[in-house]
Amino acid sequence: MSELLNQFECILDSDPLINEVGFIHPSQFATLEKDPEAGSSRSEASDALDGGDGSFWIRDHKLGISSEVVLLLYKAAREQFMNAIAEYRKLDGLSLPSAEALGIVVMKCSKALVLLSPDFGTAWNSRKLIVSKKTQASMFTDELRLSALVLSYSPKSEQAWSHRRWVIKNMARNRTTLQEILREESDLVEKIAERSKMNYRAWNHRCWLVSYMDREQVIQELKKSKTWAGLHVSDNSCFHYRMRLIIRILEDCCRKQEEGSCDSCVEVYLIWQEELDWNEELIKRYLGREALWLYRRFLSLLWIRHFTSDVNDVSSPQKRQSSIQVNVSVFLDEELLLVSSCSEGCDDEFEDFEEQAICSASYMLWLTKQIPETQKLELREKIENERLDAMLKLVSLRGPPFGAI
Repeated sequence: MSELLNQFECILDSDPLINEVGFIHPSQFATLEKDPEAGSSRSEASDALDGGDGSFWIRDHKLGISSEVVLLLYKAAREQFMNAIAEYRKLDGLSLPSAEALGIVVMKCSKALVLLSPDFGTAWNSRKLIVSKKTQASMFTDELRLSALVLSYSPKSEQAWSHRRWVIKNMARNRTTLQEILREESDLVEKIAERSKMNYRAWNHRCWLVSYMDREQVIQELKKSKTWAGLHVSDNSCFHYRMRLIIRILEDCCRKQEEGSCDSCVEVYLIWQEELDWNEELIKRYLGREALWLYRRFLSLLWIRHFTSDVNDVSSPQKRQSSIQVNVSVFLDEELLLVSSCSEGCDDEFEDFEEQAICSASYMLWLTKQIPETQKLELREKIENERLDAMLKLVSLRGPPFGAI
């Protein structure tokens, strides 16, 4: 087992640019070796395979590991790592050459271990312990590269995502700007999300990045993620990310408003209007998608709280001082028109039409609970469409398909 582990570690050392790992059935190795394009060049990592038993395949920075040896490798790597970290902890805090040498061994063992078992928290933590004592920026870059390698085949590894956040926090302390890293992280999440659908951990990581972005980058992210969201209308995580971006823009607006600036409020208003219009287009194009209706709830709630005015409302003087106000009645009329159009055709034999009608009625039922008391009676009087009224009662009795935001 130790010889197999040594070969594995030798491959990792000889090619630090490995960017993809896969576990291959032994029967597939012969096919890979026959590939004429795969045999065109050799590298140091390829040379490390010479004399091996065919348990590994590497070319063009892609590493294949035989599924037959994964368990054996894991046991050997775990034993070696546990022994090394135990010895290292005994010498931790001592400036001895032996402690430095043990640190190198721990880093080597833990790298092999996290690739074989991505959620082995102790191995990740040992790397944090050692890297935190270093000053070289390259150490942090290597950690980002390693976690990206793990995510290439285990895109939902919480430990790998958590490790990236730890690395970025430490890099932020030593750099005046993180713009390029944040851009690369955002692109990585989008790339992984394309291969791993409904990946909450990836999108949660992207939401976390927003706190490090400046206003310009936040707006750029809002524009950039729009295309992806429009092509993945069932992925609620992406729309949650857009919520986080908009909240960040709103926070900046409120801060500037306290300083006496109204220009930022105009910009936020235009962003909200564009989002509402875009969301309506998607709702009409893709029927019965809950993620779209949930996103509209978010937009409507913030719209009501920050951009609508009620002549009888004296509870929010700050909102009334805003240079941009939209009457609640006007806003509700537009929403009622949307809901009415979406409730049509619910007798259609296609399930999507029925789902669209239920989602729209559920949205309207939710909206009636968010508006000022003075507007509720007026709204009830406007619901003249009997089919919509009946649908509202049905949803009220059986409960909405999704909860309120």
